[in-house]
Amino acid sequence: MTDEWPVDTLRVADLLASGWRAVPFQQFILKVHSRCNLACDYCYMYEMADRTWSSKPKVMSSDVMALSCRRIAEHAARHRLDRVKVVLHGGEPLLAGAGMLAEIAATLRRELPDGCALDLRVQTNGVLLDEKMLDSLAAHDIRVGVSLDGSPAAHDRHRRHANGRGSHAEAARALRLLGGERYRRLFAGLLCVIDLDADPLETYESLLAFGPPQVDFLLPQGNWSVPVPRRSADEGDASYGDWLVTIFDRWYDAPRRETEVRLFAEIVNLVLGGQSQVESVGLSPVALIVVDTDGSLEQVDTLRSAYHGAAATELTVADNSFDEALRHPAIAARQIGLAALGETCQQCGIRRVCGGGHYSHRYRRGSGFRHASVYCADLTRLITHVIGRVHTDLAALRPGGR
Repeated sequence: MTDEWPVDTLRVADLLASGWRAVPFQQFILKVHSRCNLACDYCYMYEMADRTWSSKPKVMSSDVMALSCRRIAEHAARHRLDRVKVVLHGGEPLLAGAGMLAEIAATLRRELPDGCALDLRVQTNGVLLDEKMLDSLAAHDIRVGVSLDGSPAAHDRHRRHANGRGSHAEAARALRLLGGERYRRLFAGLLCVIDLDADPLETYESLLAFGPPQVDFLLPQGNWSVPVPRRSADEGDASYGDWLVTIFDRWYDAPRRETEVRLFAEIVNLVLGGQSQVESVGLSPVALIVVDTDGSLEQVDTLRSAYHGAAATELTVADNSFDEALRHPAIAARQIGLAALGETCQQCGIRRVCGGGHYSHRYRRGSGFRHASVYCADLTRLITHVIGRVHTDLAALRPGGR
């Protein structure tokens, strides 16, 4: 455990005394395999500050898997949850094999209390996604999200095998299978990491070609101490925001809804007074926890980009319930909304929509996470643009169009 994580967290005893109550976990990330068959150069698991993956078991054991499922069921029953989302993750989760994924699905459905629905997914790079694997996933109602970074050139610039060979052809083959009539119901969507060297509209059109039900654009992991790719020294540089605005206008102005872009939909919902369902924007409590291959409980694993051990809690499924994890100060810090933000964000006019951005992007070595996002200028650019577009449309609906 590092001494850095408590810098910006509030004492749980003080929170509880003030009447604050944690929000139960509703999303559980199971790290079923800790290694990967690609060597993506931007990967926060293997290429950034945290190296704990190297000491973890390669595959989650059956015992850890079974106990994790029981803990999820216990949490769901205790809090009378009517739905939980479980994401099978890695590394590359398909390396664990179809049999293990099927065992997890069967165990979860057996353990979960009556009335609690299961949204079970796997997030994969697609390399091992063939008909045999898809048949098994279909038999156990496991939906599939695939990582794809746009055009072949953009994708293969970063998402490569260890020998340097690109992976777009393999991912595209998998997506043609997944998007076909036989498996279409399993298709959960695409994850795309933004690359400023890629044209935004070409990237979006390349993703649309596979007919995804949802697209999620991710800002590359970085913070005030770990440089963001292609970011200039000017803190007002909003290149990533400009990139996203170009796609937003294409998405927003389309004559029909071609796909759901989760980041844009969440911002529009927040502008209209709703609550966010993601950690990247808004102030809703983060209700997600990670179980690693050894059974250790961790915060969101993108925190690995900050420093070695940043995601750790020192809790395990063997020794601790998920309710105990809810009382962990570092997890509480990601549930308390406005109170967790630094002074700059507290005073910002779009704080309710922005929410300070993704927690991992706020980190600065030596002073923790109570800072504006390293993507502050980009988020401001995108959010103010969305506000303008939405308010213009709302004004046009009023009598007289004003």
